[in-house]
Amino acid sequence: QVQLVESGGGSVQAGDSLRLSCAASGRPLSIYHLGWYRQAPGKEREFVARINNVGSSTSYADSVKGRFTISRDNAKNMLFLQMNDLKPEDTAVYLCAARILEMGGYNYWGQGTQVTVSS
Repeated sequence: QVQLVESGGGSVQAGDSLRLSCAASGRPLSIYHLGWYRQAPGKEREFVARINNVGSSTSYADSVKGRFTISRDNAKNMLFLQMNDLKPEDTAVYLCAARILEMGGYNYWGQGTQVTVSS
């Protein structure tokens, strides 16, 4: 198993940047494919970005493409989400997730970190 803990959220103005981190403990992070999701009040959880286990492949939701960058440091068991040019519609709880298989559902989830963007 792996335990995931997010950090780095906060309240910012539109146009600002934030860097979210997800610290993993338990099994080596290098065996997991990782992702970021977000959930706004009253809305379904939505995909934000994903990265494969070695960091060679990434994909993004259209709504964040060009503004957000997902990365990982397997040596430090860390996952990151650099968020630039934030918009009010980015306001949500951001969660990191891990899975063993490259495709399919995520097996492990963090508790989330709140990001609030005001206009």
